[in-house]
Amino acid sequence: MNTTKMLISGIAGGIAAFFAGWLIYGIVLTDFMAQNTAPGATGIMRAEADMVWWAMIAGNLLYGLLFSYIFNRWGQVNTLSGGLTGGAIIGLLIGAAIDLTIHAQMNIFTLNAVWVDVAASAVLGAVTGAVVGWVNGMGKKA
Repeated sequence: MNTTKMLISGIAGGIAAFFAGWLIYGIVLTDFMAQNTAPGATGIMRAEADMVWWAMIAGNLLYGLLFSYIFNRWGQVNTLSGGLTGGAIIGLLIGAAIDLTIHAQMNIFTLNAVWVDVAASAVLGAVTGAVVGWVNGMGKKA
């Protein structure tokens, strides 16, 4: 496994995850998620001005590095399309596992919001995976 390639593709994937997450959650789903927050869970979301940016950036970089590690260590994924497919599956599984566990234990979001978030997680994973796969394949001869 090429550690340098893994780090570069992981950082690229983390940057892609940050911007895709901003688009998906910060713009497209903001109103939907707010409307589907359980009545007792008001005030759980931080305003953008109150966001803990170091944690957001670190979380997205770790997300990209997770995909890169999986793709480089076990998957040998080095194409945009392979990364898109693998990323969508990983994102869907991570999203479903986390969302369903949280839904089972906490009264935060409606079940509709859970399913929408699972789908959004698949899209976020697809974008992240596509970038990681694409960067992994850079420099390879056809």
